[in-house]
Amino acid sequence: MLYEKYNLIIDQVTKFKSQYFYKLFFKNIGKKTRIKNPILLKNIHHISIGSKVLIGDHARLECVEKKGEQIFAPHLIIEDGVSIEQRCHITAADTLIIGKNSMISFDVSIQDTDHEYQAVGIPIANQPLIVKQTRIGENCFIGSGAKIQAGTILGKHCIVGNSAVVRGVFPDYCVIAGIPAKIIQRYNKKTLQWE
Repeated sequence: MLYEKYNLIIDQVTKFKSQYFYKLFFKNIGKKTRIKNPILLKNIHHISIGSKVLIGDHARLECVEKKGEQIFAPHLIIEDGVSIEQRCHITAADTLIIGKNSMISFDVSIQDTDHEYQAVGIPIANQPLIVKQTRIGENCFIGSGAKIQAGTILGKHCIVGNSAVVRGVFPDYCVIAGIPAKIIQRYNKKTLQWE
């Protein structure tokens, strides 16, 4: 009983912080959105969050404005109804969109950047960033521990298996799994079956 009251108080504090405190710093936050105890929020004036979004504990959301002499125009867009579970890490240096009603499980990484590595003798962390268009479609499910790499575009209603390492363009209505990830099932509109 006492623990339930504690959880209710924490939930109310989270709602208040999300709607009144964070709203001052994000580009936009929709109604009924809750951001629980983030570990890092960087350059959040470039982040737009829709309504009824839940961002779980220890999330790391960051927009990259500059690296060395490179200048970026980041915009992370999290659309309505998205659920992001704990310890997720999302980095945007360009426009990165997470589509409506998508669910992202815990320990997921989504990036639109890669580090250049070809200049031997220069530490990789000191080399330029490579930015590639990255997008998660509507109604997608990203399994726990999945890594969505730069240049990945998921269509609508894609399911990504746990711990998958994903790079590439994937059509609507498919199941993706493995390292590297590949399509293991697709929805057939003629038979109305997953095959």
